[in-house]
Amino acid sequence: MATTIGMMDSAYFVGRNEILTWINSTLHLNLSKVEEAASGAVQCQLMDAVHSGMVPMHKVNFDAKSEYEMIQNYKVLQDVFNKLKITKHIEVNKLIKGRPLDNLEFMQWMKRYCDSVNGGIMGKYNAVERRDGCKGGKEANKKTAPSQSSVRSSSSAPKTQASHGTKKGDSHAMNSSHKVTKPAANSATQAYDEQITELKLFVDSLEKERDFYFGKLRDIEILCQNPEIEHLPIVAAIQKILYAADDSHSVVAEAQAMITHHQQQAETPCTLSPILEASEERPKPKRKDINTLEFDMAASSTLSPKQKFSDISDVHYCGSPLTNY
Repeated sequence: MATTIGMMDSAYFVGRNEILTWINSTLHLNLSKVEEAASGAVQCQLMDAVHSGMVPMHKVNFDAKSEYEMIQNYKVLQDVFNKLKITKHIEVNKLIKGRPLDNLEFMQWMKRYCDSVNGGIMGKYNAVERRDGCKGGKEANKKTAPSQSSVRSSSSAPKTQASHGTKKGDSHAMNSSHKVTKPAANSATQAYDEQITELKLFVDSLEKERDFYFGKLRDIEILCQNPEIEHLPIVAAIQKILYAADDSHSVVAEAQAMITHHQQQAETPCTLSPILEASEERPKPKRKDINTLEFDMAASSTLSPKQKFSDISDVHYCGSPLTNY
C-alpha cells in the first residue's frame, strides 16, 4: 500500500510536469505550479475522486488564502485519512508555506495512492460539478474557461476565414507578426518560471539537508552533556570540535593531541617517592594487648623495684615509636 512507501520509492521520482498533467486532467483544473495546491483543497478533491462520498466537499475551501483557512482544509483531509485508516503523516506547517519541494513530495505520494486504489481508475467523476458545492469552487471552475474558449475559437476559425476571404490578404501580415512575437514571449516566460521553480526546489533540498545534519549535531551535543561521560577526554575533544568558531584544521589537531596526551598519561606507571617507600618498608611497632597490660599492672605490686624497672624498659623499647630512633 502507498501509505508505507519509503523516500527512495519510485513514486518520489515522478516529475512535476507529470504531476501537474495528472492533476489538471483528473480535476479539470489549470494549475501551472505544484505549490498552487498548497491550500489542501486539491488533495481533498483527489481523495473524493478515488473514494466517492468519503469527503464532505461542502467543507472544502478552494478560495483559501490565509493559513487558518488552509489548515481547515487539511483537517478535512486528515479526517478522511482517519476514516480510511491511512497512516500517512501530513506536514501541514510545511505545506501551507507553499514550498515547491514539500508540496511536490506530497503530491507524488497522492498520485501513488490514487493509482493504487482500483488501479487508478476513477470512473465517471465529474470534478466541476463536485466543486460547485465548495467555497470558491465556482471561481476555480471559471479559471478553466479560457482553455475551453480557446478551443471553441479555434473550431470557429475556419468559418470566419471562409466568410471573410476578402480581408484575408490584408490582415495576414499583422496576424503572422503577432503569432511570431507571442509564442516567443510565452516561451521566454515559461523558461524563466522553470528556472525559478528549479532554484526553489534546490534551495528547499539544501534546507532539508541542513536541518538533517543540524539535528545530528544536536543529538551528539546532548549525548556529550551526559554527566556519566562528560569528564572523558574523548568527549572533551568532541566538544572542542563542535564549539569551534572556524573550520581550521588546527582544531582537529588539538582535539587529537588531547586524546594522545591522555593516553600517554594512562600508560605511564605510577612511581612512589623514596619517603613513602621507606615508610612502607619500615615494620609497624607492635602494641601490647590491653589484657597483657592490665596483667602487668596487676603484677607490678608484687615485683621488686629492680624487676619493675626492667619490665618498664622492655615496654618502652617494644611499644614506643620514639625509642626506635
